Amino acid sequence: MLDSPRIRPGTTKVSEESAMTPHDRYGELFEAVAMAHIFEDSKTFADCIPKQSPEQVMSVYEQHRDRDDFDLQTFVSDHFDADTLPGSGYESRPEHDMSEHIDRLWPILTRNSRHHPQWSSLLSLSHDYVVPGGRFREYYYWDSYFTMLGLAASGEGRLLRAVTDNCADLIERYGHMPNGNRSYYLSRSQPPLFSMMVELVERQQMQDACAYLPQLEREYAFWMDGEDRLQPGESHRRCVRLDETHWLNRHWDDRSTPREESFREDLELSHQTSRPAARLFRDLRAGSETGWDFSGRWLDDVKDITTIRTTAFVTPDLNALLFHLEQTLARLNAMTGAAARADEFGDRARRRQAAMDRYLWSEDHGAYFDYDIERGSLSPHLTAASVVPLFVRAASRGQADRVAGIVARRLLAPGGIATTEISDSHQQWDHPNGWAPLQWMAIEGLGHYGFEDLAETIADRWLALVQDLYDREHKLVEKYVLYPGADFATGGEYPLQDGFGWTNGVTRALLARRAGKQ
Repeated sequence: MLDSPRIRPGTTKVSEESAMTPHDRYGELFEAVAMAHIFEDSKTFADCIPKQSPEQVMSVYEQHRDRDDFDLQTFVSDHFDADTLPGSGYESRPEHDMSEHIDRLWPILTRNSRHHPQWSSLLSLSHDYVVPGGRFREYYYWDSYFTMLGLAASGEGRLLRAVTDNCADLIERYGHMPNGNRSYYLSRSQPPLFSMMVELVERQQMQDACAYLPQLEREYAFWMDGEDRLQPGESHRRCVRLDETHWLNRHWDDRSTPREESFREDLELSHQTSRPAARLFRDLRAGSETGWDFSGRWLDDVKDITTIRTTAFVTPDLNALLFHLEQTLARLNAMTGAAARADEFGDRARRRQAAMDRYLWSEDHGAYFDYDIERGSLSPHLTAASVVPLFVRAASRGQADRVAGIVARRLLAPGGIATTEISDSHQQWDHPNGWAPLQWMAIEGLGHYGFEDLAETIADRWLALVQDLYDREHKLVEKYVLYPGADFATGGEYPLQDGFGWTNGVTRALLARRAGKQ
């Protein structure tokens, strides 16, 4: 057995200090900065680093805010520094092919864990970590798994292990893996891919997977919190009891206030609807936990973000990943001799699979759909989330055959697999945009069931799409229009971001796989 995960000692309890968000610390000042449009992106101030302790900053603010000559922008400039943008000033070299370009980017996108700014909203990490790039200058949960695929292909074993150990560290400290390592992300998580990280590290022979068993069980407890108290038809946080025998999960956020990284934007949205503000904010936050922020799949009116109802849906992608977590817990408990625990998690995986078949599978359409727990019906929207049960091998052979058919007929695009069929929402997780993690899960999932030709088609089309933009712009980006030769992707709450962690990861892994077949 290899050594245990390198968890920093003495970090098993949540620190109230580290859990304080910028809004918790600065209150009125935080709101004033957001509403004054001092920064185009609300996230900028949430990430700023105070030059003095927050208590000193607030003391000076309270002394000067009511003076006639007080200038808020000058005050912010005098008392805060901007967080460093990873990769600022980096210029790609056109003579490098994509593999070389990506390999050279890893150190640019790596943040030094030892350079942790005091009083920042950043949560400290024990090991260096890779950030996506652009405005995303912290460690993100589900991004990191897809980044790891590229690290493995590039031979970056140290970083591969560090990413997983950082995730274990955060679960140990906070009881779950946050959306990212910022205090304002602590109230939510993201698609639970820690079990996939552990499996990847295990395959790379970097660590004995059993060493991560305590953190895997703790993450599972987070997602299942409240299950034993639920009656049929009831929900608690992320856990939903659908009937006497079936439980599934939804996305949630423990706060119902504007997101601090989008404070002004969320507050302005709340003024455009008669919905209770707390419900709107909760659904926006839960939408961020899905990783699909945002998509028409969450909206009653795909053209109106204020109709978002994320917490009303149990979804095939989230529940497929939890199925994988349950299977991993069953396997690792069996390896450690805990037979009863292994049996329990094996039963839980089978129970979830049955619930997915009962509530998320459409026999009429031959695909998995989101299920609306408030209305008792399936969503009308076909999405790429339907491939995730194949990715974790939760589908039967017959189900996989039908999913492959509907993907080929309705989601396959010139640049890969489409995110949804929704084309008029102006949200970034809808048509015509394509995203690296969805390509990977489709390619792998279809391959698991023998649909090699379709998987290869998606891989080839995605690589051609990324290559096309790289040839023109010499960079990789967060998302792509699924039509080679098209302009940059649009939609969503912020401009297109360069970098970009998971695009680098998936593309590098696919390039390595292609090279291995030649």
